[in-house]
Amino acid sequence: MALPQQPVTLSPAQIEELNSKLHDMRHNINNCLSLIVAGAELARRKPEAAMRMIESMEKQPDKVIAEMRAFSGLFEQTYGITRD
Repeated sequence: MALPQQPVTLSPAQIEELNSKLHDMRHNINNCLSLIVAGAELARRKPEAAMRMIESMEKQPDKVIAEMRAFSGLFEQTYGITRD
């Protein structure tokens, strides 16, 4: 990973955009985790419903990874961070 060699200055609009994207990422990841927790609780209370929840629960880690990658890409672009 290569970091910028000079100080990085962000405008208030850039900071606002980055903060908004961070907020969205946290919200979306929390939603994914909530679905996993709800599915596990439902499976515990009603084992016959577990199979219905498994498909939804299996998709959540990929959604979390996608959210993290999207924000990481924006963060790296904003701060001039490049990957080797």
